[in-house]
Amino acid sequence: MSIKYFFSDENDGNLAFHTGDIKENVEKNRKNLAIKYGYENEDLVYMNQIHTNNIVIVDKNSPKLIDNCDAIITKEKNLPLMVMVADCIPILLFDEKKGVIAAIHAGRNSTFLKIAQITALKMIEDFFCEAKDIKVVLGASIQKCCYEVSPQMAKIVKTSFGKEFVNNRNIDLQGINKKLLSEIGVTNIEISPICTKCGDKPYFSYRKDKSIGRFAGVIFIESAV
Repeated sequence: MSIKYFFSDENDGNLAFHTGDIKENVEKNRKNLAIKYGYENEDLVYMNQIHTNNIVIVDKNSPKLIDNCDAIITKEKNLPLMVMVADCIPILLFDEKKGVIAAIHAGRNSTFLKIAQITALKMIEDFFCEAKDIKVVLGASIQKCCYEVSPQMAKIVKTSFGKEFVNNRNIDLQGINKKLLSEIGVTNIEISPICTKCGDKPYFSYRKDKSIGRFAGVIFIESAV
């Protein structure tokens, strides 16, 4: 058994059906991605993401589209989990000892609702993972250099999480997620420094272009042959 994960980019095309793209284009992009990274496209589990902290545990009998949630967890082998983003943070969690994985959509609302922390706690409580064994990867997303919010929102962040996560009207979602995970002992955290809005890498950014597609983070447990 080994855990595989990756993040797509614009070169892999739009992976979301809800962006106004032609359905056949999205299906073709998803099939090509599965071939590229070695999993079965028909097995892919993804979410109708709604900016909450709803978490669903899935297995091979679950529907492929999980409605009304922003995090999915599984211990099922060969069941790829996908999170789609275009500025929000794609967060992947995994415990190699217990063979448990999770994919999280952490936008502003979900981050404020502590979705990453709650997902990790669910892995600990439901799958007997240990905090020290959970590894976390935050993919490319809008960074504090570009994530400007209203003065009222900046004040809420300062009050709720700390002044270190606010610079004038810009907020640090990556730092907040790291803080929330660290509070429960999850400290093996890798954060991409790439900003989807101003970076020079080819990632979709909703703030740059609202008609844009979505890239993805995908994680799966590959069973030993």
